[in-house]
Amino acid sequence: MSGIEIIVAIVIAVGLAGILIPVFPGPILIVGALAVWASEQGTTTSWIIFVVATLIMVVGWLVKYLIPGKSLRNAGIPNSSLLAGGLLGIIGFFVIPVIGFVIGFVLGIYLAQYRRVGHDEAWPSTIHALKAVGVSILIEFSAASLAALVWLAGAIST
Repeated sequence: MSGIEIIVAIVIAVGLAGILIPVFPGPILIVGALAVWASEQGTTTSWIIFVVATLIMVVGWLVKYLIPGKSLRNAGIPNSSLLAGGLLGIIGFFVIPVIGFVIGFVLGIYLAQYRRVGHDEAWPSTIHALKAVGVSILIEFSAASLAALVWLAGAIST
């Protein structure tokens, strides 16, 4: 394994961690690392591997929004509640580094739902939204892992 491949592997690992702990833009790091690798290799095979891995990432990105989004719509959770969760999550990230995002997200969804439907329905809605976010992260992580495996198989075979 060459030096560039080791660096690409490290960046992919950081990207995968960034999906699980949203501090780094994981998918962007992964696709960027794969583009650098394909450019350095300069072969048709490396560019095919890059395109296949990127398509996997794009499909994962689409599915990441479609499946949980449908689940949230079916549960009656509007985008405004998710927006409130996202905004409070961002504020929470700066108030309480790392874990503040999760705390702010949960609080934002709960408060938005509380205002909308009252206490009895707000907490179950919040739990449902958290499950949908978990599914979303799992989908994105799975797609990124598959893209990384495609790259690894290509890097080993070239």
